[in-house]
Amino acid sequence: MDPLSSLLSGIRAEGSVVSHAVLTAPWSITFADAAPLTIVSVLRGGGTLLLADGTERAIAAGDTAVVRGPARFRLADEPATVQRPHPAYEINCFTADAACAGEELDGIHWGTGPEGATALIVGAYRASGHRHERLLRALPPVLVITEDAEVCAWLESSAADAARLSAGSQALMDRLLDWALVCTLRAWFDRAGADAPGWYRGLGDPVLGPALHAFHGRPAESWTVASLAAQAGVSRALFARRFTELMGRPPLAYLTECRMDDAEALLADTDLSIAQIARNVGYADAFGFSAAFKRHKGLSPSTFRARAA
Repeated sequence: MDPLSSLLSGIRAEGSVVSHAVLTAPWSITFADAAPLTIVSVLRGGGTLLLADGTERAIAAGDTAVVRGPARFRLADEPATVQRPHPAYEINCFTADAACAGEELDGIHWGTGPEGATALIVGAYRASGHRHERLLRALPPVLVITEDAEVCAWLESSAADAARLSAGSQALMDRLLDWALVCTLRAWFDRAGADAPGWYRGLGDPVLGPALHAFHGRPAESWTVASLAAQAGVSRALFARRFTELMGRPPLAYLTECRMDDAEALLADTDLSIAQIARNVGYADAFGFSAAFKRHKGLSPSTFRARAA
C-alpha cells in the first residue's frame, strides 16, 4: 500500500450524511462536526469560506474545498451575510442534523429551494483511529481544486439520485465522497510541487519510487539502505544522497518515523500485544521496539497505550 492510500485508510465517509444543498442568497452554513476533514464541492454558484482563524477563501462553481478540522467554520454567500439576519444553517453530518431557524430539515437534499442559484455537496469524514493524523499534518487549513463542468454535472446528478433515498443511496454518497477526497488530494499534491510532503514527491521519483512502494508494501521486513537501494537498482551511496535531498532526512530516519507512526496507530486502535506490534512494524523483538518507540515518542508503548485508552 502506498503512503497516501495508507493514510486515507484511517479516514472514511462511512456512515456520514452527505448533503446536497440548494441555496438562494442570502445564506450561511456553520459546520459543527469537529470533523478531521470536511469537503465542499460547489456545483453551481459559489460563496466564501470563513475559517476560525479569520481566513476567508472564495470558492466558485467547479471548486472542491477540503477544510482541515476540528475547528468550526462557516460558508456564506458573502462574508457580510454572517453579520445580519438571514437563513442560517448548522449542519452536523455525523448525526444527520441540519437545522434552519430552529426547524429540522429532512433528508439528504435541503436548502432554500430547488431552483437556488448555489448548489453544493457537503460532507464530513470520520477518523477511524490515529493513522490519518500524519495526513492532516501535511495539509494546509484549506485547499481548493477546480473541477471541469462535466464532473460537476455528474456530481449533482448523483446527489439528486441519493436525495431520493432509494436503495443504496447512503453507500453511493459515501463512496462518492471518498472518491472526491482521493482525487482532490492527488490533484493538490501534484500541483503543490515542492510544498507537497516528501513521501508524496518521492513516490513519483524514478530512484525513490520503487523503494518507497516496497517499504510501504512490506513494512515488516528488515529494510536497510542497501536493500532499499537494490529495489531502486542504484548504488547505496546514490540512493542515500538522493533520498536525503528529496525527502529532507536520511532513509533510515524516514523508515523509523513511519514505523513509529504505524506503531502509534496499532497501540491506540488494536488489542495486539507489544511483541506483535513490534513484528508488524519491522522489529525483531519487543525490547528493541520499545526502546525505539520511547526514544521517538517520549513514552513507552505500554504508557502510550494506557493514555490513548
